[in-house]
Amino acid sequence: MPARKPLSAPAGPKPALSRDVLNTKGATASDILELTKRFQVDFLRLQFTDITGINKNVEVPESQFEKALAGDIMFDGSSIEGFVRIEESDMVLKPDLDTFRIFPYEDEGGRVARLICDIYYPDGTPFPGCPRLTLKRQIERARKMGYEMMAGCEAEFFIFHLDEQGNPSLVTQDQGGYFDLTPVDKAEVIRRLIIEDLEHMGFEVEAGHHEVAPGQHEVDFRYADALTTADNLATFRFIVRNVAYRHGFLATFMPKPIQGQNGSGMHTHQSLFKSGKNAFWDPKGKWELSKVALGYIAGLLKHARGFAAVTNPLINSYKRLVPGYEAPVNVAWSMRNRSPLVRIPDKRGQGTRCELRMPDPSANPYLALAVQLAAGLDGVEKGLVPPDPVNKNIFTMSQRERRKYRIEELPRDLHEALDCLEKDQVIRDALGDHIYERFVEAKRREWQEYSAMVSRWEIEQYLGKY
Repeated sequence: MPARKPLSAPAGPKPALSRDVLNTKGATASDILELTKRFQVDFLRLQFTDITGINKNVEVPESQFEKALAGDIMFDGSSIEGFVRIEESDMVLKPDLDTFRIFPYEDEGGRVARLICDIYYPDGTPFPGCPRLTLKRQIERARKMGYEMMAGCEAEFFIFHLDEQGNPSLVTQDQGGYFDLTPVDKAEVIRRLIIEDLEHMGFEVEAGHHEVAPGQHEVDFRYADALTTADNLATFRFIVRNVAYRHGFLATFMPKPIQGQNGSGMHTHQSLFKSGKNAFWDPKGKWELSKVALGYIAGLLKHARGFAAVTNPLINSYKRLVPGYEAPVNVAWSMRNRSPLVRIPDKRGQGTRCELRMPDPSANPYLALAVQLAAGLDGVEKGLVPPDPVNKNIFTMSQRERRKYRIEELPRDLHEALDCLEKDQVIRDALGDHIYERFVEAKRREWQEYSAMVSRWEIEQYLGKY
């Protein structure tokens, strides 16, 4: 399919974007207004995510910029999944001025910038259903304990052709594999365009490459504090999908779109810092890991079944978490192999960290990081100690060996994951009553709809036999 053309040509060339719009940390509303005038911004997107992690926005024209920057733009929260009832629908978008960015392309209507927002009630009280504020609560909890979470996420995705009607298909551009090059990897150019747009948005991109499955890709960007990483993930998903769409393709973060191929994960590297130093590293500790690190790992292992519904929120997520496709299915940790849930990369010093391998990129980035941080902090607070690391390949272990190592399994489907979430008070508290109740309600409904569907597999297996 040819590249999409704009509906109308821009009225005239805009000033070229410069580096001073890539970092607005500490900027005032006046500073942002000056930037919008200097670079002739026509529209401002006030971006937020719903409970299910879908990017949403309210877009305002130049005449409303001052009002938007003052946090005076309201929207109907009753129209957003899991937000509020109709009788309490008015919500206010309060922008985080540090997140101001100008998109690097000219949209059909002109130049567009964005601000990521927190959601409040009109009386100024925080809205308990705001995922970004939920993460902020856990960040504040860590701060009171003297810690700051640093995180880096590897969000994989697929690129597919659209059919002649512009609908999604499962036809990939390539039959490439891990780290393949052109001509096998035919999406190389699109990956470069994605990276170019990300860098224009202030990302420090470290690498981009083809992943294991045909049509599967990964772009890695630098780790940061938890809130910045969550914001970056929300931006990353938008940019990847937008670049693909502008060039006539579909990019998807669906965890397992192709049967018989590896699914897309969002491996999350994380550590706690204290006074600028990595609190996970102890050069005299066993494996050079501190008691803080071991407690954090133990917390992740203890609550993994409880937060699975949040980090792996789709019915399709559990089609990825099956043996044979490099995704974890067991609750264990390791120094050397990638079959357990938590892996400890070799690097030590400031780079000491643990890698949680179960999350997938369909997760709400704010809630996914919030529940992981809550689980880890619970382990630190309670001084939990993890079982010994399992350095054998768990996939090849017998059931008897797994029992010996006390290895549990992750939930096998969304229904089981929701049952585990309901029993885990630490994760429920981290989400808060509002998000917990509405998240479970939405996901139970999703499961019921799925359970009532008659699949092609059932037809093929049963129709002629019974």
